[in-house]
Amino acid sequence: MLRADLRADCGSCFGLCCVALTFAKSADFAIDKAAGEPCPNLDEGFRCGIHQKLRTSGFQGCTVYDCFGAGQKISRAAGKSWREQPGRQMFEALPIMRQLHELLWYLAEALELEQTSAIHPQLRAASDRIEKLTGQPDITSVDLPGERAKVNELLLRTSALVRGKQSRNKERRGADLFGAKLRGADLSAANLRGAYLIAADLRGSDLRRADLIGADLRDARLEGADLTGALFLTQSQVNAARGDAKTKLPSSVTRPPHWAAGSK
Repeated sequence: MLRADLRADCGSCFGLCCVALTFAKSADFAIDKAAGEPCPNLDEGFRCGIHQKLRTSGFQGCTVYDCFGAGQKISRAAGKSWREQPGRQMFEALPIMRQLHELLWYLAEALELEQTSAIHPQLRAASDRIEKLTGQPDITSVDLPGERAKVNELLLRTSALVRGKQSRNKERRGADLFGAKLRGADLSAANLRGAYLIAADLRGSDLRRADLIGADLRDARLEGADLTGALFLTQSQVNAARGDAKTKLPSSVTRPPHWAAGSK
């Protein structure tokens, strides 16, 4: 699958994320909502009634979430909405389909890279296998940990091929960098897989070709930072961060609308 096929298309979905997911009243959500309970902001046409003012209404978490196209795939396969055919099957399938689509996103990115040509056959085989799983009538039986482990081996090889050998100070996998002062830092080709970069100051930093898979970028300051060619960066990560018009992003993600408002 191409990454264009793995982008959320809310117009072709039955608002599954607005029903299937749990909300906990916090800085991210203005209310508590149980899984399987429709959000009160969801209208009859499966559209968000406050979409244009989610962040100012206390639903910042909604603006960060991205289903990687899982919602529309499940909705199209079902044909009828959860209102027409009550049940939890679609809701239970959403988190699993989302994770499978996330794996497909990473594999599609790896296949776009010239540096990975030597492992393209393995990457294609893995992508075909995962795509086949997404077409199963019941995906709740999929061995997600096993599939993630298999794909992760290929993603690690992809990262090594693209980043090359780096100095020890750029190997920051899983590092606790909460609130770290990294303004203007040279993090090009750094290994930041799973790093905690919550509220880190990365303004003007060089993150070109950095491996950011699983990195927590909530409220990270990315104003003026260069993320050109950053590996495995997702829309959710970008949406959770703070940036501006000078932030350089890979073409695979879009600049969040709230960045234009000062990243608040």
